[in-house]
Amino acid sequence: MSSRLPEPGADERAHSDRLLARLREEIAAHGPMPFSQYMERCLYAPGLGYYSAGKTKFGEAGDFITAPELGELFARCVVNATHPVLELLGENADFLELGGGSGAFAEAALKAFAASGTLPRRYLILEPSADLRERQRERLRQALPAELFARVLWLDRPPEQDWRGVLFANEVIDALPTTRFTMRAGEAYEEYVALDGEGRLMRVDRPADALVSGAVRHVERDMEVEFADGYRSEILPQLPYWVQAIAGSLTAGVMLFVDYGYVRREFYLPERDDGTLRAYYRHRAHNDPLYLPGLNDLTASVDFTALAEAGNSAGFGVAGYLSQAQFLIGSGLQEAFEAAYESAPDEPARYRLAQEVKKLTMPDQMGERFQAMLFARGMEVVPLPAALLEADQGERL
Repeated sequence: MSSRLPEPGADERAHSDRLLARLREEIAAHGPMPFSQYMERCLYAPGLGYYSAGKTKFGEAGDFITAPELGELFARCVVNATHPVLELLGENADFLELGGGSGAFAEAALKAFAASGTLPRRYLILEPSADLRERQRERLRQALPAELFARVLWLDRPPEQDWRGVLFANEVIDALPTTRFTMRAGEAYEEYVALDGEGRLMRVDRPADALVSGAVRHVERDMEVEFADGYRSEILPQLPYWVQAIAGSLTAGVMLFVDYGYVRREFYLPERDDGTLRAYYRHRAHNDPLYLPGLNDLTASVDFTALAEAGNSAGFGVAGYLSQAQFLIGSGLQEAFEAAYESAPDEPARYRLAQEVKKLTMPDQMGERFQAMLFARGMEVVPLPAALLEADQGERL
């Protein structure tokens, strides 16, 4: 594994070793842990998890690049699609971003909201990582006019009071700690992380509990197939509870999720028999989640059919499902690009804009691999762009 990945520095390796020691202690004390629990520790353990420590995550200096890191066009399109919702809901409508990343999206979005003439009452960022929260705060303080920055409020838990507005999440669900399952003699087993005789991490399978087994059987019934013995993949039995937790207090408005994934029948293709789990380290993907815990982003693709079911169970209706390319084009990407191109200061800037559009929309880049799903609740009319609604592919779910 390490032969084809960049070697970590001494500080990085020491950081990973500290998390590894904690994982070993926990497994030694309590027995093998479900893979979902291992993934949660690797990503979110205070001070040691991938998203909780001080290492740069986003952009060229990190391990991956998200759409907001490419430039401002993505955020402008999201604002184009959602500012009419805020306008219809009135002056008390808020915008809630789940997981603020580097702060690049919030910066571009607030500027675009100001330009549209429809600012949210508050721009809320639900960010559990104290390290990322401080990075976001510093960036926005420097980049935004004081009156815009004053609208930003950081949360460490979902709003408990009823609110109205827009909830937005880009590449969030792929980072939810996922359950790994496999089939043996027609029965569902769950993947765990254990220790071998020399104290090294290893993966083992145990009979699945009722929650995991029930989730697997639901997928089989929905697709009218039975998973073959040895088939291994991911599932999020907690997804309905998670959606209810983060959006239960949104009484009127729209939710927008953008992430990479598939509809269910494509997620669980027979040939995709080891699931979609990947680890990312310095822009390189690999398939060993036990390698250098705490230094890798661990991620799994999204079953958008499961997301639709979870939204429905939380009281929302699916308002649209389409590829990222179709979403951006339907939300005014052409106009946003032309305006940015016209005001670009030089040829290199115009070239970067063209490359940004290519990466956001081309099928072999983000355009088809990423999907957008919109939900609505408590609105008699959902004022989404007509071109976006016309491109809806909800029947594929």
